[in-house]
Amino acid sequence: MRANKSMQWMFLAAALLALPSLAIAQQGEIHVGKVTGHSDAGKQLYFRFCWGCHGFRGDGNGENGPYLNILPRNFVAATFKCRSTPTGTLPTDEDLYDSVGRGFTNSNMPAWISLTKQQRADMVAFIKTFSPRWKTDKPGDPINVPAEPAATLDGIKHGKELFTKLECWKCHGPEGRGDGPSASTLTDSNEQPIRPYNFAEGSHFKCGTTNHDLYKIFMTGLDGTPMPSFADVIKPEDAWDLVHYLRTLQVNHKSPELALWMGTKEGAEFVKAQKVGGTPTGSGIKQ
Repeated sequence: MRANKSMQWMFLAAALLALPSLAIAQQGEIHVGKVTGHSDAGKQLYFRFCWGCHGFRGDGNGENGPYLNILPRNFVAATFKCRSTPTGTLPTDEDLYDSVGRGFTNSNMPAWISLTKQQRADMVAFIKTFSPRWKTDKPGDPINVPAEPAATLDGIKHGKELFTKLECWKCHGPEGRGDGPSASTLTDSNEQPIRPYNFAEGSHFKCGTTNHDLYKIFMTGLDGTPMPSFADVIKPEDAWDLVHYLRTLQVNHKSPELALWMGTKEGAEFVKAQKVGGTPTGSGIKQ
């Protein structure tokens, strides 16, 4: 009887001793679909590929930082641009995983498609160890993205009206070239100058390439930048009209919206005026 009780106490003591290590293991894990990321494995990857820019402590002060025109992300601050969650909230594990695999256009952050799904998940798990926010805050709930309606001329024209009404032009410029009157005054959360997106030149957005991605940018904002969330300002159907209008500003990127817009006199004249012309060497180019 006493032997059985002694064995029970031994098992209980062993279980209690194991709890801290179990909690640590759980804190160092993330889940993306069927893949479980582990921070210990991610640590090795981080110090092989990432620390030169993001720093030994994850604070964005890596040795390459001073040579980059956009400072690396500060993981300690835990402020992230690309999210599916409302402004001011932490991103989901999937958001961070997608960012690692996609990279960031117009920056020095490449797409780490050379890493396996497991390695990317491990990397995300380790990145989350840098900030105490992950211990005190929970990721926000992903916003609802309604089904995209078909693009129409009336919708594109309404989107153009919204572009003016919401004063998007003040930063992005009347023609979407990132040259609005406020463009030269903008700074990010690091107090570094930041340029608005140039729709005329780009085909990839900061947080993706699809209309779905652009919709999320409107509704979540790009935290750490002057780009706010419009979730409390416009209705979903208005956001889709704005998405479709912005596609027409990408005059060098073929899209259904641009083709529809070019079928009108106004659209054809606009696109013709935006096309680059001149000699092959570039002299006499008009923009």
